[in-house]
Amino acid sequence: MKFSENWLREFVNPKLTTEELVDQLTMAGLEVEAVFPVAAEFSKVVIGDILEVEPHPDADKLVVCKVSSGDETHQVVCGAPNTRVGIKVPFALVGAKLDNQKLKKAKLRGVESSGMLCSERELGISESHEGLMELPLDAPVGENLRDYLQLDDSIFDVDVTPNRSDCLGMTGLARETGLINSLDVQYPEISPVTPGIEDIFPVELESGSACPRFVGRVIRNIDVNAETPLWMREKLRRSDIRSIDPVVDVTNFVMLELNHPMHAYDLEKLDDKIVVRQSAKGEKVILLDGSEVELDADTVLITDGSGPIGMGGVMGGLSTAVTAESKDIFLECAFFSPTSIAGRARSYNMNTDAAHRFERGVDWQGQTTAMERATALLIEIAGGEAGPVVDTVLDDHLPGSNQVMLRSDRIKRLLGVEIPDADIDNMLSRLGFEYDHEEFDGQPGWLVSGPSHRFDIAIEADLIEEISRVYGYNNLPVRTPVTSLTMAAMPEGELTLDRIRDQVVARGYQEAITYSFVDPKLQAELDPEQEPVALANPLSSEMSVMRTTLWTGLLKSLIYNLNRQQDRIRLFETGLRFRHVPNQPELELENITQENMLAGVVCGDRFMENWADKSQAIDFFDIKGDLESIFTLTGEAGSFEFAASEHTALQKGQSAEIRRNGRNVGYLGLLDPRIQNKLGLRPQVFLFELKIDELITKSVSTSVSLSRYPEIRRDIAVIVDHAVSAVNIRVCVETAADDTLQNLKLFDVYRGKGIDTNRKSLALGLTFQHPSRTLTDEEINNSMDKIVASLEAEFGASLRN
Repeated sequence: MKFSENWLREFVNPKLTTEELVDQLTMAGLEVEAVFPVAAEFSKVVIGDILEVEPHPDADKLVVCKVSSGDETHQVVCGAPNTRVGIKVPFALVGAKLDNQKLKKAKLRGVESSGMLCSERELGISESHEGLMELPLDAPVGENLRDYLQLDDSIFDVDVTPNRSDCLGMTGLARETGLINSLDVQYPEISPVTPGIEDIFPVELESGSACPRFVGRVIRNIDVNAETPLWMREKLRRSDIRSIDPVVDVTNFVMLELNHPMHAYDLEKLDDKIVVRQSAKGEKVILLDGSEVELDADTVLITDGSGPIGMGGVMGGLSTAVTAESKDIFLECAFFSPTSIAGRARSYNMNTDAAHRFERGVDWQGQTTAMERATALLIEIAGGEAGPVVDTVLDDHLPGSNQVMLRSDRIKRLLGVEIPDADIDNMLSRLGFEYDHEEFDGQPGWLVSGPSHRFDIAIEADLIEEISRVYGYNNLPVRTPVTSLTMAAMPEGELTLDRIRDQVVARGYQEAITYSFVDPKLQAELDPEQEPVALANPLSSEMSVMRTTLWTGLLKSLIYNLNRQQDRIRLFETGLRFRHVPNQPELELENITQENMLAGVVCGDRFMENWADKSQAIDFFDIKGDLESIFTLTGEAGSFEFAASEHTALQKGQSAEIRRNGRNVGYLGLLDPRIQNKLGLRPQVFLFELKIDELITKSVSTSVSLSRYPEIRRDIAVIVDHAVSAVNIRVCVETAADDTLQNLKLFDVYRGKGIDTNRKSLALGLTFQHPSRTLTDEEINNSMDKIVASLEAEFGASLRN
């Protein structure tokens, strides 16, 4: 919101500089985002009166003027299209400084010019430069322009938080300023306008709590073409609102002053009666800006006998707009509830001052006051006769006033300072809060009722926040909290998420953070068996469901990086996936599960580009090795197994289910080529996803003495069918061997000459050691015989010669 500093000081004028006032408002919760001057720096610019206008002898688009500066007459050459006799304009005398340049006498096409007639842009007042800036005809000739227009002023641009809608008007800002500085506020005197006619226009309210109050008044015989006074035009301009005509200017002025949006209808264009109701889907209305809007259901609609004539709380309609020919008008000042307006304008790609205020909340008791203020100003400017004020109200649907308890001991506890009760009484009074002294559990306090212009007072903490704000955040003591700290126990049997992250980073991955809201189309490709949780109000169609797998967001990140010439990508993410119980008649929170997952995407070369290694594409076993390094952290790497499996998102033959002690932990594999082609991915992409809850359990390490006796290694090569996995071979060997088997390694796999085409050769290294003695050859041979016999019995294995 933009406003003039001078306008604020008309209400309350603390003895503060502009900078001090800005700091004070910001610390009170009204952040001043910018401060800029009303006009540029200039000097020796006075009010000039154009006495004569003659054509330039050598230029068709220039004229030669005689301009009075009060005490003398000057010849000035000018090219503005609105130059004419009798108007008052800004006149820069010879020697004036404009935009850091000194004005000198000059000759324009052979004619001497002593000074310059100015547009608004040349004075830094606005960007308007279509013609000379015209001043009121009663402007005193020769008076300094800065003094006449009060241009030694600043414009404040304040970011008003949504809970402080009362400060979207000058009276609210003045109330805050007076409160902080303990000064009385000089509010404008608003007296009821005595009706000169008895005309009224009927209004019916059918939208319940959406519009429980509608104040209207008929005003006849106004002059819409009257000139809005300079003081009002300047206040509007400094609030970034363009002056149009007296009716529009007055309604905008009252909105800025009292924070009550208003609207005027051409009375002759209204039919039968006004009815405020909820719209039906598909109804259409043409608005003041000429746009036709097709309405959704339950939009507040203003109608008359001819149909829709405006969107309540957003914008009026074109069919009943006030024009230059209008003589009789019907003024409206209504209360629309915040919930009925919130988001409505944005849903139609609109943003209006009225909607901005109504969706945050306006004073539901101030409509009659605003009507009287607007009536008095309009009659003063444009004449006319006013009818009686008609307040159509649904009492049962008006907002109520909350009563909130405030305890003195609670104030001291939260703020760390004891504020005298008398000071709190004064603060509450200046805030406009009604209160009674009460006791709560034997402790003194107040029972406080918020005023009608405050919608944000609901609990005790809201009142304490107000007190701290008024008392001054800078005045609150700064104390270091004192407490006894106890180191939290770190269970040795649990693996922390940070340790898992560190290990993945150590393997060359980079952590990504993606949205939990994902594209439903891509998610359906990756996880079609799970129906995602749909969002009621999504940010966009591509972020309309909750993710059932972290792959959806990671693949988007991978595509983003590939499109930016990043060819070797290793990304991982830890986060929640969201699933719900299928076939439920109604989705409820209890039916949604959140599961903590670790997922990753990988593509590109095995190693970063370097002189020592040839380029090698990453493969399934590289990722498998990365995951096995994580499983090693649990101290129970042997409890994990990779089993060939199928997954919708992964390619057959290059996908595996990961299990721990028979329980599903996750999946690993190559992205299905069908999905790869749809996403336009050139390199092969490998994916993995693990349940973190299945990883955090680890065995507690124990120490044993190292054996002083020698290890004995035996190598064997066994021939088995292609379908037999190395994991099954390992399990068989470890089962058949006794405790002296310390290590088992698969160091070679051979397929080719000398081996049946349906079989393969696996070379195993077995290391034996006893903790308390040297093993004999006979003991080793017996162990080896048992192992070979077991392999032969279970897999039909034979020793390779």
